[in-house]
Amino acid sequence: VTSIQYRVKFSKDDEVVDGPDDADVVLSCGAQDALTDPTVAFMHGRLKAVGRTGALFEVLANGQAAKTLSRLASRS
Repeated sequence: VTSIQYRVKFSKDDEVVDGPDDADVVLSCGAQDALTDPTVAFMHGRLKAVGRTGALFEVLANGQAAKTLSRLASRS
């Protein structure tokens, strides 16, 4: 099972994190970019990823990244 940590940054000292600290993949972006298509944000360099590339592509393809990033950006 692949674990993902999502990080959405609102300002320098304001960041929302969802997922384990020892995640296989860590995705991070600004709050505005979290509301856009994460695949496009990744390709434009606005969504950063650290970890296993295969796991990244899996969550981009299945919609999990879009759903979670959007939820975090809306702070719910």
